[in-house]
Amino acid sequence: MNILITGCNGQLGNEMQLLESANPQHTFFNTDVKDLDITDKEAIDAYVDRNDIDLIVNCAAYTAVDKAESNRQLATALNAEAPAYLATAMARRGGNLVQISTDYVFDGTKHTPYVETDTPCPDSVYGSTKLAGEVAVQRICPKAMIIRTAWLYSTFGNNFVKTMIRLGKEKKELGVIFDQIGTPTYAADLAAVIMTAVNKGIVPGVYHFSDEGVISWYDFTKAIHRIAGITGCHVKPLHTEEYPTPAKRPHYSVLDKTKVKQTYDFEVPYWEDSLEICIKKLKKSEQDEVKH
Repeated sequence: MNILITGCNGQLGNEMQLLESANPQHTFFNTDVKDLDITDKEAIDAYVDRNDIDLIVNCAAYTAVDKAESNRQLATALNAEAPAYLATAMARRGGNLVQISTDYVFDGTKHTPYVETDTPCPDSVYGSTKLAGEVAVQRICPKAMIIRTAWLYSTFGNNFVKTMIRLGKEKKELGVIFDQIGTPTYAADLAAVIMTAVNKGIVPGVYHFSDEGVISWYDFTKAIHRIAGITGCHVKPLHTEEYPTPAKRPHYSVLDKTKVKQTYDFEVPYWEDSLEICIKKLKKSEQDEVKH
């Protein structure tokens, strides 16, 4: 298959690229904004036709949650309009689209894990633009797979894990929110489930995916510091109201993964096991940099 990866320089896009050598049966076209502007419908159509694309994995998005509150236009262009253009291109060719979405399509007021059939009710510009993208993709492309994920991190780009390691080394004390609950997701695990779906045959629909387990941001930070060997930073728990942000965060965003596990016979890793793998890789790359 000819597979187009958009947003190839982001966390998920980079993790997808690491799987390419193990999947020589496919030809991958890795693009970022300089290669393909996904807000340009004509550019997408031309690229897709020129390269005979069978499937698009859309890893591109506007993910600056707080900035989105004052930048609705750009968030809409990337999170709602661009997926619609990608969906149109694939529907015309009878191809598949994998669209990545988010736990932010829910307001986080539930107390049991969110299932795919729960009614979305976003509480932020980011969440509402991502939901608009979902709706458009489902309406336009009959062979689309939408994957909602949460708390994404990796060895690539900027993310919570890397920030907490840096702050843990810089600061003697750190306040982290304890009353927002969810599950971290190692982008490598998300890439693995996408590749599994591609190779087994995509079953269209909405799916939830994160790693296994449930944790708060505070507990997550404590685990990051423990695994990274950071001992000189005191982490104190904060209430959400003690750390105001422009965008409202879901208090509870645990995703039920039954559907994705059953559909693709995929064993989802436990969040702490994946965190250990990621931090080990970060340490190794640090050591390699020192050597060079």
